[in-house]
Amino acid sequence: MIGLVEVVVGLDADARRMVAANEANWDARAPIHASSEFYAQPARYWFADYEWDELGDLTGRDVLHLQCHLGTETIAFAAAGARSVVGLDLSSRSVEEARRIAAKADADVSYMHADVYDAVDALEGRQFDVVYTGKGALCYLPDLPAWVDVVRRLLKPGGSLYIVEFHPLLNALGPTPPPDKSQDLLLRNDYLEGRGPITRESNRTYTGHEVPGKTESYEWMHGLGEVVTALVAGGLRIKSLRESEVLPWPRFDAMVETAEGWYRLPDEYPRIPLLFALHALA
Repeated sequence: MIGLVEVVVGLDADARRMVAANEANWDARAPIHASSEFYAQPARYWFADYEWDELGDLTGRDVLHLQCHLGTETIAFAAAGARSVVGLDLSSRSVEEARRIAAKADADVSYMHADVYDAVDALEGRQFDVVYTGKGALCYLPDLPAWVDVVRRLLKPGGSLYIVEFHPLLNALGPTPPPDKSQDLLLRNDYLEGRGPITRESNRTYTGHEVPGKTESYEWMHGLGEVVTALVAGGLRIKSLRESEVLPWPRFDAMVETAEGWYRLPDEYPRIPLLFALHALA
């Protein structure tokens, strides 16, 4: 079988090498994540309340979840009445775990193992009413305009792209605590794109568990301006852009729980965006 990174169109050899490292990294983490309490939450827990309002009624609609990992959100789309739901992910181990989880939940979801840049061919030209991507996906894209071109070809005319993603400011603060465990609101990474990927090397994953083997991975910073410009240049129309102060887990020790079970910084802290939600139309 040809390796996924060999069919990623438009990426240079160095980017393909880094995508391959990310694939191996997620393969190592997937079974650990699948058995963790972190992913034992009900599927709808992973959505902020505004997401459902902005997505609208999914009844009778075809939904594609790109970079779906274990399919936690993917299953929720099926439960919300979508006509068909497909999850696509780079990691074969993630897809294996997602299929197992969906079968256990008796959820009518299909999963595809493919790199996001190869999604059009992998899905044989199929198009969708909604393409969704969420929370920790964009940072693994080395070429944002090429990704937008893929998304545009995956959408039916008039279809919707819905992105819910960690805000570039959170990525600049560090989405996980630094090695010294400091909780200060200090910029540690680039907010803006343009200086290449950040190399990560950690044998611990965000569920709090150790990961065996080589754990090198790469992340690309994408500022909000870059995201919006790439979408518009790629022929999509921005319907709404929301910046939100909540997260589904307490990144900073001082964060307080909201009525919905998510977390925000307390009132005495500055109000800063931690997530953004962008709705665009084909």
